Amino acid sequence: MQVDIKTSDIRPIRQTFSNVARRIGGDKPASRYQEATFDMQPMVNFHYRPMWEPERDLYDQRRTAIQMADWYALKDPRHFYYGVYTMTRAKQQEGADRQFEFCEKRRLIAQADEATRESIVQVLMPLRHYEWGANMNNDYVCAYGYGTAVTQPCIFAAMDRLGIAQYLSRMGLQLDGNQGSSLSAGKQAWLELPAWQGVRRMMENLFVTKDWFELFLAQNLVFDGMIYPLIYSHYIDKISPATGNAAGMLTEFMTDWHTETTRWVDATVKTAASESPANAEQLTLWYRVWRDELARAIEPLAQLALGSAGTDVLATIRADLDVRVGRLGLVARAAAGAAA
Repeated sequence: MQVDIKTSDIRPIRQTFSNVARRIGGDKPASRYQEATFDMQPMVNFHYRPMWEPERDLYDQRRTAIQMADWYALKDPRHFYYGVYTMTRAKQQEGADRQFEFCEKRRLIAQADEATRESIVQVLMPLRHYEWGANMNNDYVCAYGYGTAVTQPCIFAAMDRLGIAQYLSRMGLQLDGNQGSSLSAGKQAWLELPAWQGVRRMMENLFVTKDWFELFLAQNLVFDGMIYPLIYSHYIDKISPATGNAAGMLTEFMTDWHTETTRWVDATVKTAASESPANAEQLTLWYRVWRDELARAIEPLAQLALGSAGTDVLATIRADLDVRVGRLGLVARAAAGAAA
């Protein structure tokens, strides 16, 4: 008996949704990211205006001084939509869990000398509250921002900040034998320790910043751009040997996360700055104001973390951040003779 196997070439009637096809040209196959992002935000036919702000639409471009011809130009270079985001974080969590188990089994953090443990309580544990504030700020950008291309990664970033706070909590519990005393001491340090009060005051200022793009830049570019290198690079490098390198292992996610997130933050700011000279000027103004205020506020924390070397390290971090924003189209320094 002879069996003939035939194949048929079945072509889909359409390759993607019409709104995506209009953006990528023709009826081409689209990526999952494009289909999950482009034009997902409602733009017309709203049934009501927000009762707390009746002069605005639910989604209103006027909530920021930044203007874009197409808000979907602010694409995430990581191409994160819900599926890819959750799979990426799940894989990272598996690795982090193994590191926490390794350190807990060998009691690496708990066996550190008393001075190192006290330093961790005063420098790392208050960051749990900083991360909660960063979660709130990215939630605000997601709620009031315009266009799914920017609001979608902001809610992912908001959830990441809660995850980072939980990793810090787990580190504190290893420090005190699951008693929770280090977490309570970290909260008191955040509320009362003089070295933290400048950062706490500025975080509260962020809570009342109404322009969502200014908040995005201040939190994700300026604050993280100075605090993350200070703590997770310089400070961790300083104390890690005294913990059997456990401090470096338990904060590896934070280092990798910041490197990854920097790509998205930089791409967003660069695209907005290149849209128009007015955008670049406004972003530059915001950057200078928040950078200068944070540099003053964070100096006591740098000295607490690094001692006498803190001031010089902070100056280096600030200079590196200026170089970074210069590549994004912002002018970090005013011209000679001009107002800063």
